[in-house]
Amino acid sequence: MKKKDLKILLIDDEPDILEIVAYNLTAEGYQVFTAKNGVEGVAMAKKKLPHLIILDVMMPEMDGIEACGIIRKIPELENTIITFLTARGEDYSQLAGFDAGADDYITKPIKPKVLVRKVTALLRRFKEETAVAEEIFKVGNIVINREEYKIVNNGTEIILPRKEFELLSLLTSKPNKVFKREVILNKVWGNEVVVGGRTIDVHIRKLREKIGDEHFKTVKGVGYKFVL
Repeated sequence: MKKKDLKILLIDDEPDILEIVAYNLTAEGYQVFTAKNGVEGVAMAKKKLPHLIILDVMMPEMDGIEACGIIRKIPELENTIITFLTARGEDYSQLAGFDAGADDYITKPIKPKVLVRKVTALLRRFKEETAVAEEIFKVGNIVINREEYKIVNNGTEIILPRKEFELLSLLTSKPNKVFKREVILNKVWGNEVVVGGRTIDVHIRKLREKIGDEHFKTVKGVGYKFVL
């Protein structure tokens, strides 16, 4: 999917933020829409069906947490990426954002060029969506073969144990998306008995050793994500 086909909705009550962010993302080639509060943002989201929503936490009429929760219940926006862009960097605020259904949390201040790169990374999953459905697909320099339970990392073939492979396959299915621990347990282990609460952590550690530490990011109190 090309940049000109990707739609981004900005929701923030600060006109300067809307103007600066919208300008830089539009210059990058994206379709950009804006809303000045949560109520207006929800309505705009239903109308435009954006691929990515960037919203503030503290806003009049309806705050970002509530707006995020409402948007997450709209079937047509099920696959929309939602990230907060806010000065509220406390752990409890971030946890509330993830609990409401956010995929990521960006703390202000952030330089426009860095934000654009962050957006590009978040939207990368839409470029990978066709490949993800296939038995063999590529994410960055990693080729994942679902049929043979093996991967090729920078030209080197690696055979992973089943659960490590399934965990890697899940995380790479949506690069930069934060997968909650309970989602990982459900998707990878299902109804199987999990011995110990650190099972996921152990498997992530092993993947870091084999694939590269830089690809796996821990979101404290929430879960993990795969980054390129």
